[in-house]
Amino acid sequence: MNGVNEIRSAFLDYFGTNGHEIVSSSPLVPRNDPTLMFVNAGMVQFKNVFTGLEHRPYTRAVTAQKCVRAGGKHNDLDNVGYTARHHTFFEMLGNFSFGDYFKDLAIELAWKLITDEFGLDKNRLLVTVYHTDDEAFDLWKKIAGLPEDRIIRIPTHDNFWAMGDTGPCGPCSEIFYDHGDHIPGGPPGSPDEDGDRFIEIWNLVFMQYEQVTRDERIDLPRPSIDTGMGLERIAAVLQGKHDNYDIDLFQALIGASVELTGVAAEGKAQASHRVIADHLRSSAFLIADGVLPSNEGRGYVLRRIMRRAMRHAELLGAREPLMWKLLPALVGQMGHAYPELVRAEALISETLKLEETRFRKTLERGLNLLAEASADLGEGDELSGETAFKLYDTYGFPLDLTQDALRQRGITVDDAGFNSAMERQKAEARANWAGSGEAATETIWLELRDRLGATDFLGYDTEQAEGVVEAIVRDGAEVGEASKGDTVQVIVNQTPFYGESGGQVGDTGIISADGVSLRVTDTQKKADGLFVHQAVVEEGTLKKGAEVVLSVDHERRSHLRANHSATHLLHEALREVLGTHVTQKGSLVAPDRLRFDISHPKPMSEAEITAVEDMANEIVLQNSPVSTRLMAVDDAIAEGAMALFGEKYGDEVRVVSMGTGLHGDKTDKTYSVELCGGTHVGATGDIGLVRVVGESAVAAGVRRLEALTGEAARKFLTEQDGRVRSLASSLRVQPSEVVSRVEALVDERRKLEREISDLKKQLALGGGSAKEADETREIGGIRFLGKTVTGVAPRDLKGLVDEAKNSIGSGVVTLIGVSEDGKASAVVGVTNDLTERYSAVDLVRVASAALGGKGGGGRPDMAQAGGPDAGKAEAAVEAVAGAIAG
Repeated sequence: MNGVNEIRSAFLDYFGTNGHEIVSSSPLVPRNDPTLMFVNAGMVQFKNVFTGLEHRPYTRAVTAQKCVRAGGKHNDLDNVGYTARHHTFFEMLGNFSFGDYFKDLAIELAWKLITDEFGLDKNRLLVTVYHTDDEAFDLWKKIAGLPEDRIIRIPTHDNFWAMGDTGPCGPCSEIFYDHGDHIPGGPPGSPDEDGDRFIEIWNLVFMQYEQVTRDERIDLPRPSIDTGMGLERIAAVLQGKHDNYDIDLFQALIGASVELTGVAAEGKAQASHRVIADHLRSSAFLIADGVLPSNEGRGYVLRRIMRRAMRHAELLGAREPLMWKLLPALVGQMGHAYPELVRAEALISETLKLEETRFRKTLERGLNLLAEASADLGEGDELSGETAFKLYDTYGFPLDLTQDALRQRGITVDDAGFNSAMERQKAEARANWAGSGEAATETIWLELRDRLGATDFLGYDTEQAEGVVEAIVRDGAEVGEASKGDTVQVIVNQTPFYGESGGQVGDTGIISADGVSLRVTDTQKKADGLFVHQAVVEEGTLKKGAEVVLSVDHERRSHLRANHSATHLLHEALREVLGTHVTQKGSLVAPDRLRFDISHPKPMSEAEITAVEDMANEIVLQNSPVSTRLMAVDDAIAEGAMALFGEKYGDEVRVVSMGTGLHGDKTDKTYSVELCGGTHVGATGDIGLVRVVGESAVAAGVRRLEALTGEAARKFLTEQDGRVRSLASSLRVQPSEVVSRVEALVDERRKLEREISDLKKQLALGGGSAKEADETREIGGIRFLGKTVTGVAPRDLKGLVDEAKNSIGSGVVTLIGVSEDGKASAVVGVTNDLTERYSAVDLVRVASAALGGKGGGGRPDMAQAGGPDAGKAEAAVEAVAGAIAG
């Protein structure tokens, strides 16, 4: 029972048999805490339970929680690979009590697990308690039989946990393992506590107080327990290792890296293999939970992690993308415990490969520039912050990569200088940070959800129903009634109105009762199942407790259903045409259109768009029934239902199926099967028609399709057809001949434009209407041709001057082009035999001055300038002539 997978299962099973609900890990992107970039502890998903804002059907829970610490205040990125226990991704094992058991059972369960189940030597264990927590001290003596000298009182806040400045808090008790006296370091609280001999393996938080104000702390009515044990740390202990990277999981990943690179994990290469193994885990899990590399927010942190690993792959001599080739090893190790890795494997692989391919170009250029910038630096020197910032700002080279590249040479980086240069970018990043959160809602909705329970949604089967008003909210506060003209949020015990979620916008319609009418302008879903109707009271007074009739706008709902079902068809068609790496990254299902974002690294071709549209319409024409089923989430996914990565599903999910496949592996099988809580058509034929009207980029690796269905698609095509017929009438051809006729006209126009241009040039040089003064003449033995021309584009003047120079053999040519807006362009050409005597640049500046302009530029044999006064064109010619005469 020493393997990582066995330890994880044993921990969950142990607490499961002791009355704990085994709760799946939440996604790495937190849903209930807008202050966190990533989930960094096991208790995050239970935060609202601990604060009393949310209640669950169990009072004990156990989890193996995915965690990432690589951004914000919890950032271990720089240390990863160079220490024994720093990771960007780790698993936190934890057991929780929500007002059920407290210190005595928490200590008993922990002690029995690590000594009886895990078999750790009691003589190698010691614990800490908060210095005033006599209760915990006595319990450890009684339950564990530990002598007093191995129960250490810690007086600092290291052993006192708080959720924030206010809220739940309490003392901690940490369990330490002694790795032996051959390793330097002392026990916690000693002068040598920073050594590696005594390692914390488990932290028990006794949540027993509430910090009301800065100076007031009261007892919680229902004390709770929150614990955290790092899986990697306990695995190292159980496997007899001191270094986390020596456990079976990491050795499997490092072994795969060694095999692919041919470089042993020894010496300087050891850190590189470790970085790659750790960063592969965090990158893969973040992508599986919906994060894609980008230049801001979570996506930027992911990109930094990926690029740091890719830099170390380059250090190991990898000349081709490496990370994606290691993914099967990770899936083999962790895919059973975290099936989202298996479901997202194609997307993760594609993303890793594309990012590394792109980054290798940046890396090569950046490393060359870094080598040049640090060529004169030696061990103990410091690279300027300005140089490090330039590498980041101009070449996409993060600071940690620069530091990492210089670390082995003993060179540091001026962090203060870099931070100063980065101040503006950091300010922008903070401004762009929007937090997280479908569950980061106002407290009032959590309170109402707790008191009223979830709203019963009836809208799958009906668009009209009766209900009882349970709450009215106005201006953020609950009120007893609302009168005509008031804008309020209304909660009813049951409703046919769909609350916005899954990309589908909320329903609109009417809420009515005797003498009362409200216009519903939107419906939102709050606090995990509370349907909130945004409404305006148009007649009468609505009171809490009133019985009302709720009527959804039927026409609008019909359009929404068609558009939502169409997104499912498009999703499957996109996967068939582009590949199984395609997953939904966002959508908008509105009554007048649909928008669908997908993971795909490049623009779609017209042929691909057409193929996707054709496949979707094939299913529409089948007019096959759209079926829905309630299933256990694991069963649904096992049957092939697509789930959105990063979404959290309940025990039961709604599975929507439609169509019969006609191509490839889908032939004669259900075409689209997805987990979805939205509203859909009864049969695919109700969609009417699917028409893709746009395809564009919205972020790195994310493409957006926009489409219309039904009547909107028909109107779009009718308008397009009307334009084609109008154009055909103007061209006096059949509509089917419009394209070829337009192409012929375009070719004809280009030909005529060329002919006109040639004729204008011939006319300009032929002197048809030119004055006698404009003809070639001699000035001091120099042949001079000066003319003013009209109807010749400025870009064509140089060509005319070249032709004139060839014609006269030796001399100076000046052409002044007069435009319709009253401005003029001057071009002067000097034959090569005269450039030592006359410079075209000097002469054209003379012409420009005469035209009211300044300057001019070019070469000694050809120069161009301009001026605002075309009326002085002839004067400009004579000015050049005068300059030649001297």
